[in-house]
Amino acid sequence: MTVAASVSILSGKKISLMQRSTMQDAISAPKVGGIVRLTRFILRGTFLIEAAGTVLLLPVFMGDYGKKGIWMSVFHSISAFCNAGFDILGTDSSMFPSLTGYSGNILINLVIMLLIITGGIGFLTWDDIYTNKLNFKRYRMQSKIILMTTACLILFPAVFFYICDLTKLPMGKRLLAATFQSVTTRTAGFNTINISEMSEASKAVMILLMLIGGSPGSTAGGMKTTTFSVLILNAIATFRSQENAGAFGRRLEYHVIKNAATIAMLYFALFFGGGIAISVYEGLPLLDCLYEAASAVGTVGLTLGITPELHVFSQVVLIILMYLGRVGGLTLIYAVFSGRNKGNAKLPLEKITVG
Repeated sequence: MTVAASVSILSGKKISLMQRSTMQDAISAPKVGGIVRLTRFILRGTFLIEAAGTVLLLPVFMGDYGKKGIWMSVFHSISAFCNAGFDILGTDSSMFPSLTGYSGNILINLVIMLLIITGGIGFLTWDDIYTNKLNFKRYRMQSKIILMTTACLILFPAVFFYICDLTKLPMGKRLLAATFQSVTTRTAGFNTINISEMSEASKAVMILLMLIGGSPGSTAGGMKTTTFSVLILNAIATFRSQENAGAFGRRLEYHVIKNAATIAMLYFALFFGGGIAISVYEGLPLLDCLYEAASAVGTVGLTLGITPELHVFSQVVLIILMYLGRVGGLTLIYAVFSGRNKGNAKLPLEKITVG
């Protein structure tokens, strides 16, 4: 949608109100006004960030591959920023290495992580940071929630991986690996270590991170950090017997909480159903199959190494999960139910006990 809008802008054509509304939905903008300015900002920001990533990766890749390193730097910078996770580092002896050959390279690790995070926090968050600089109080509530949740979802899993796993690595390499795996699981798809050798507890944490994914209006997939945060905030409000959930001095709308619960239920249903289907058909351990299903529905791309060996049925299941995960939860729900007639009448109220 951003590309289509860019073509219209460059050709000098006027963008209709319907096109502006579609663009608003595509990048999760709060209002139609200023959508063209925001699109230009996204294009400039994307180009500059990917170019900066390319320049920073050049010394390492050119040192290893010569002139070919220029293309390697461009490719991996774009792949990281777009949370794609594709690499072109494979050889005949190691077809799917990802970034395991650079697990101890500080520059590669830091640049790739920064590109992943920048692409995953969302374009509106960029706009807030660019407009308000370091004045955090002036940020939109959404941007505040995204930045705080992103920081927590990087820090706490990294500490967990460092303490409970990767014990065979030296301290410095262990810290890099723990942080990188914490960042990349949120839909980026790169890895610097052999994930299949991690503990089952770490794999379970990675499954949760893959399902959460990135932020709305970003290059990342998953059910989104805001969905996860809204559910947590609603639970906290319930524990405190508060009528309304909120954060940073602002109240959340009821329909936002309702949408968040629906999206989470949809992603968990797809993930769990797909994992069980693959496990039953292939006769493989359920945890491994759930990992592959979470990676697919979150459009992450990480694998424990079993995907290439799966039969056609299981691969089709993963393809369907990837498609449904990329389209998005609310899009699927609206596509199925939006055509039904909405009546104004309400049914009689009756109480039901939960919990």
